[in-house]
Amino acid sequence: MKLLSVALLGLLMGGWAAIAVSQDATEVRLEKPAADNKTPNVAKGEVPLNKEGTVLLDAKAKKLIVKSEVVLREGMLEMLLCKRHTKEHESILAFDGKAYVLHAGLVALGIDPGQPVSFDPKYVAPQGRKLKIEVVWTGEDGKEHREDARQWIRYAIHRFFGEPLATLPAGLAIPEDSELRHDDVNKELSWYGPMTESQRDKLLALSEDESFQTAIRSFSKRSQPRPMDADWVFAGSGFVQDETSGAKIYLAESGDVICVANFPSAMIDVAKQSSAEGQENLMFEAWTERLPPVGTAVRLEITPVAKKPTDAGKEANGAAASQATSRP
Repeated sequence: MKLLSVALLGLLMGGWAAIAVSQDATEVRLEKPAADNKTPNVAKGEVPLNKEGTVLLDAKAKKLIVKSEVVLREGMLEMLLCKRHTKEHESILAFDGKAYVLHAGLVALGIDPGQPVSFDPKYVAPQGRKLKIEVVWTGEDGKEHREDARQWIRYAIHRFFGEPLATLPAGLAIPEDSELRHDDVNKELSWYGPMTESQRDKLLALSEDESFQTAIRSFSKRSQPRPMDADWVFAGSGFVQDETSGAKIYLAESGDVICVANFPSAMIDVAKQSSAEGQENLMFEAWTERLPPVGTAVRLEITPVAKKPTDAGKEANGAAASQATSRP
């Protein structure tokens, strides 16, 4: 059968792993799969890319599938998906397998890696092809559910919110049982956690000072649950060379597979400034009320978002920079 070769970017036991897609998009090969390598529960058109059978490619549907499991339902997040035994304490999902296989699968779909986040000399957001990521699972009602993965993640509300305020309005005394605080040194008013309408109204009644009122209304708005609205992009992670063996190591193998906090090692990242420095500074958290129980099997479906003219130029620039820095 005539095969259409696709770019490779997988590392396997110190060597490059080839991936190829047939002209009619019905066959995919990653290295040389064993003749008896049968993976159960594989839908028609889906081809396993790893021995674990957790990463599958549907070339015809332009879709990469990852079989994962819920490992976290509550807490601050750095990622949506990590490798098993890496960062389960800050990731909703984990999967068994190597990160480079997902990378190779995306490349096989014709998606070039872009450029990871940069912080020096200034912040530059991750670049790359936008990706649609959906989660599919069977609920306790026995029915299949499908959701945009971003609906499982919300802007953090169990955190401190701050607004500049040089001094408290004259005569205002903050109630002792309130989450409201004023920092005289940093000249900042702060609030912790979600603010109810009742709390907002009581605080607004304390003073008619415009700056104080603006700060309270800002806390009320920013502390309400709202889903993550940032786009995921195929940033592509990068490589480092082991000083002892000389082997090239794919950085995302540390666990940074699908991130919601910016990492230079992220394979897929959010195209938005999202700090990874300290738990208190993380932007996103798990939306507990929307998540299935820990241990639930979840099928991740990753598809490329149709390009807009403005996206094409950004993606090309990111891909060129990525190739310049990540080639051996």
